[in-house]
Amino acid sequence: MTESREAMTWTLKSERPEAAGYLTVLCRTYLQPDGKESDWDILRGSPTVALVAFTEEGRGILVRQYRPGPGKVLAELPGGMIEPGEDVLHAAARELLEETGYRAGTLEVVLKTYLASYATHERYAVVARGCRKVAEPTPDAEEFVEPFTLAQDAYVDHLLGGEYTDTDVGLAGLVAAGLLVRKS
Repeated sequence: MTESREAMTWTLKSERPEAAGYLTVLCRTYLQPDGKESDWDILRGSPTVALVAFTEEGRGILVRQYRPGPGKVLAELPGGMIEPGEDVLHAAARELLEETGYRAGTLEVVLKTYLASYATHERYAVVARGCRKVAEPTPDAEEFVEPFTLAQDAYVDHLLGGEYTDTDVGLAGLVAAGLLVRKS
């Protein structure tokens, strides 16, 4: 499945200030230690998972996908929402297969974090090793993805370059995979 970047680009038609889509914006009022009240906008969403995934040959797996926040097609980590009651590793395997057509030999959760200090939903980083192409991608109706692989050095360079949306997850995956070593 090969799509041109133009075919994957979205066009902004309108903006609306109210909450809609995958995230809900809440306004929480807190009483601070000094007795004053303050309002905070909080993002609430479902837990998500993203994968730092490698083929049996050691190539990194990515998907080209339009991202509405940055407003452009980015080379992203495969991943998505964890369904209610779904195990993190099951969700990771499902998302990898749906978005790329690859099945992992092994899966390991290497990080659990929050999107930000003003968000409630959890995010998980999973390292997938020994991935083998077993099917064509079957993305969700609102996903337009183009999976591809990079040689390990190019993959590491891409993840260190920050031109994708799950940078913290990518870095955690590289560390767990032994591709980033701390120098003393």
